[in-house]
Amino acid sequence: MNTARISFRVLRVAVFAAEAGTILLAATAFILSFTALHGLAARSGIDPDLAWLWPLIVDGIIVVATLAVFALAGTRVVWYPWLLLVLGAGVSVAANAVHALVAADPDVPDLIAALVASVPPVVLVASTHLTAILIRQSRTVLQAAAHHESVDAEAAQAAAQLRAAEAHEPAPDPEVDGEAPLVDGARKLDSSGA
Repeated sequence: MNTARISFRVLRVAVFAAEAGTILLAATAFILSFTALHGLAARSGIDPDLAWLWPLIVDGIIVVATLAVFALAGTRVVWYPWLLLVLGAGVSVAANAVHALVAADPDVPDLIAALVASVPPVVLVASTHLTAILIRQSRTVLQAAAHHESVDAEAAQAAAQLRAAEAHEPAPDPEVDGEAPLVDGARKLDSSGA
């Protein structure tokens, strides 16, 4: 089997695994952060039936802003989604830490509880951003690999056709039936003047 084909298949599997892994990380980080933010919202006086909306707003802006950063890359307005991403991540990290301070086991030091609680929103930001990078770049990489595979296949086919033609047909002789070849529409005269 062709090495380029194997490499392209391995590349596709690797890209898929990386994308799936970052999506899984983002989902688990979102769930952990969501749980902490939901608990903080309920403790802060938000109606318990609506408290689930607050984590969607806080962590949702991280996902939406990350996608907007990629969609608006290279434009003058890309600063705005970056600002939303930084603010959303800051609120999420701070709120997760506050939740840990008010809900953690009293035997756990506050700093440890706050640091542990800050990991999910940081991973959410990082994995969401990495997922967007992988999706954008993997399309380019896979298209380039597919093009390379296509060019290799065309070159192999042309080489096979050339080898087959050389094996079955004699090379064309420049002189036809002993006559001098044509040069600019006239027969070339040899040095004897014939």
